[in-house]
Amino acid sequence: MHTLTFLPISNFYTMVETLTPSSSSRWTQFHHPRQWIPPLFTNHKTLLTALWIAFIFSLLMWQRDATTGILFFRRDFPVRQMPKLRTAAFNLTDFGGVGDGVTLNTAAFERAVLAISKLGKKGGGQLNVPPGYWLTAPFNLTSHMTLFLAEGAVILGIDDEKYWPLMPPLPSYGYGREHIGPRYGSLIHGQNLRDVVITGHNGTINGQGQAWWKKYKQRLLNNTRGPLVQIMWSSDIVISNITLRDSPFWTLHPYDCKNVTIKNVTILAPIFDAPNTDGIDPDSCEDMLIENCYISVGDDGIAIKSGWDQYGISYGRPSTNIVIRNLVVRSMVSAGISIGSEMSGGVSNVTVENVHVWNSRRAVRIKTAAGRGGYVRHIAYRNLTFANIRVGIVIKTDYNEHPDGGFDPKAVPVLEDISYVSIHGEGVRVPVRIHGNSEILVKNVTFRDMSVGITYKKKHIFQCSHVQGRVIGTVFPAPCENLDLYDEQGHLIRSSGSQNASDIDYDF
Repeated sequence: MHTLTFLPISNFYTMVETLTPSSSSRWTQFHHPRQWIPPLFTNHKTLLTALWIAFIFSLLMWQRDATTGILFFRRDFPVRQMPKLRTAAFNLTDFGGVGDGVTLNTAAFERAVLAISKLGKKGGGQLNVPPGYWLTAPFNLTSHMTLFLAEGAVILGIDDEKYWPLMPPLPSYGYGREHIGPRYGSLIHGQNLRDVVITGHNGTINGQGQAWWKKYKQRLLNNTRGPLVQIMWSSDIVISNITLRDSPFWTLHPYDCKNVTIKNVTILAPIFDAPNTDGIDPDSCEDMLIENCYISVGDDGIAIKSGWDQYGISYGRPSTNIVIRNLVVRSMVSAGISIGSEMSGGVSNVTVENVHVWNSRRAVRIKTAAGRGGYVRHIAYRNLTFANIRVGIVIKTDYNEHPDGGFDPKAVPVLEDISYVSIHGEGVRVPVRIHGNSEILVKNVTFRDMSVGITYKKKHIFQCSHVQGRVIGTVFPAPCENLDLYDEQGHLIRSSGSQNASDIDYDF
């Protein structure tokens, strides 16, 4: 049987064919020398000559990555015509861009954006980034713009923070997320825009976050790190068919935006030692679709947010009407899909469906605390599968990180109307952990059609505290006693004895 194995070489992949014998006789037959050496090479001298030519050819096909010094196999990308998505289209090279991985292209990007900004009344413009390595400092987008990355195009963020501008803290956070005071801007940034598209033939935006992560862990940074792509106070945004990787901080951060579509996007960062590299963080956003994405990062795959404590309450912009579907997600440090913990402006009307979370610490999580205020309501999880997960479903109400001491401890969030339907998986250590408390009761939670293969056979593996809700039909493993039981037809079988009972066990 023939199987195909993909081996990573720098940023590319080469395909290697391996052979798996179904029987010893078949293996012997396949490897008989007269079966696999063509007649041309029966002469040993001819064979050695051919091998030497192949060796020289392979050396010529390897080149050195100018940004890392690592040798990688040079891949010649097929010439693909870039579709003209706007009335006017330009190439980055038209503005002096050089894709050698060494030349700084910030001025070229800025000149191109300036030219497109003058075409708004004519339908805007398209900036094509050809194959190559396009090193740049942060730059801004403009309205009515399409940024198109060809196959083999890599926008590289310069990893020297002196090139990254400082910006005021987000108004719904009050402070930089990691430090008091200003924060670094994003590599690709936009504010108060309309009609912006970032797309391509799966080109890459690479934040080269390794230097940032190292300085963060060594406490050498005095300001909060910047995202890879951040769009603020904007509408009608489409991001599709690209790869985002190795962000210094959060990867894709739409902030207070409306009508955002993110689809067919791959987001990558190391699963360890890449702190706070969330995949997508919708923040105080309305009317958003996230679909058909692969995310494997060093923090939450997706984290829906809406502000931090008193600053988020004052800003008052919820995240609402969000659909997340058809995703594969991995997060060994945090969760596949999170809501919070910064959710003080409220989160509502969220649907998460057809999502596979694998090899992760947690699958889906809601996290909040006293002092957050706000609400998380009308949240529907449907058709989720878990594979090798420590904790499958989490609601946590004591996530006590605060920007300062000015929060109101009596500002408790409301958690209600949350449903989990058609949840399946295997290799899950704790399938459910819902940890309400006497101040924050988790209300109207529904479980239906759940079957999760567990790795621990302890008694309390479906854990609850201060939760009110129901189980409809068959749920495995056996649910906690805090929930009412109904049959498939919706007839009450057993009422809960105590909704405040707690069997939370963090030891496993």
